[in-house]
Amino acid sequence: MKILELKLPLLALALLSSGCASIGKGITEAILEKQEEEDTRICEIKGEKFGGIKPQLEIANRKMKLLMVHGVGNHLPGYSTQFMEKLAKELDLTVTSRNVKNIRLTDAKGPERPLGNLRINRYLNADRTQEMLFYELTWSEISAKDKEVLSYDNSGEQSFRRAEVNDLLKKFSNDTGPDPIIYLGEKREDILSAFAQSFCWMIQGDWNSLPDDVQQSCSTKNVTPFYNDSYAFVSHSLGSRITIDGLQHLASKLSNGDTANYYTALTNVLKNKEVPIYMMSNQLPMLQLGRSLPEVANQADTYCNSDGAKYGERILAKTSVIAFSDPNDLLSYAIPHDFVNKYLDSRLCINVTNININVARVYDAFGLGKLANPMDAHIGYDTDERVVAMIAKGIANDQTAPVVNERCHWIQTID
Repeated sequence: MKILELKLPLLALALLSSGCASIGKGITEAILEKQEEEDTRICEIKGEKFGGIKPQLEIANRKMKLLMVHGVGNHLPGYSTQFMEKLAKELDLTVTSRNVKNIRLTDAKGPERPLGNLRINRYLNADRTQEMLFYELTWSEISAKDKEVLSYDNSGEQSFRRAEVNDLLKKFSNDTGPDPIIYLGEKREDILSAFAQSFCWMIQGDWNSLPDDVQQSCSTKNVTPFYNDSYAFVSHSLGSRITIDGLQHLASKLSNGDTANYYTALTNVLKNKEVPIYMMSNQLPMLQLGRSLPEVANQADTYCNSDGAKYGERILAKTSVIAFSDPNDLLSYAIPHDFVNKYLDSRLCINVTNININVARVYDAFGLGKLANPMDAHIGYDTDERVVAMIAKGIANDQTAPVVNERCHWIQTID
């Protein structure tokens, strides 16, 4: 009888515990679903207003040419497809060419040296009056060989000893961690050459004049179309450093008095161009560590104001840097004003708009604090509808997308 009396409370406790677990699970799911529905993710813009790509598309007889530069980790051609298609949809570009063009990049000084791949897509609006050429640079094969030194750590000999999640994180670390280190080494010149070759192909003619399925270096003989077209860059993580370094490298070439047709044309045309760079997961401050200062710094007024003593020696009329950073992205940093003056070339006339945006969901961990997946916070920019909408149509103008007007807050900065 005593045994039976003892068993009954234990059975009741077991049933109660099971019921509590089910109830707890239900409550947890309900809370998470409610947080998903509310979507209170922040979106704060601080800086000058910008128009995005749309206004450039609407200028008659002008093509919009956009170059995408990826960041750390192995990438394959076509990595930007989802972002590109979202952007085209936001821009109402509903017509595309049947084929996609691919150019295997090489350097004219060393044709045997591969520099990655340039993939080009063409998009137009329904009546063919607006055209965007989307150039996608894949440079990761340049660093792939060097990263093979860590391949043993990804093998079964090592990986089976790790917990499953830790093994995935270690493989991710082995793929992405070495790239900034490799970039600071001897492969930096190759990666910058890949950027320069991509930029060169951007100024070459129209869609029909671009080659396809070739391994070829860019010739700089035909620069006429450069005068009419509009240009922009989209970069992610290390790609932002590559883009800025590529432009600063160009500035260095021009200052050295290179008289080649290519650089002469750039000198005459770039100084009247405004070129935006849309940076996702910007890492410029971190990747500046240990680097020397640019040739020309702390002289923005001298080069960028119309009454400046060296206004005629500027490289660009204006470089608008729109820096998207998720505060929960462990590898992203806002760009302070002093950083631009001290660490970026004054001849580029850089103006920064910082966008503090949650691309990853933030959850309440039941009184333990709030949390967000740092992986999602690092790679989620190019699929976030607000990010795509701002790149397409900017902020604080008549064409700004409703999702930006409704869910983002703009703070204008003045001198």
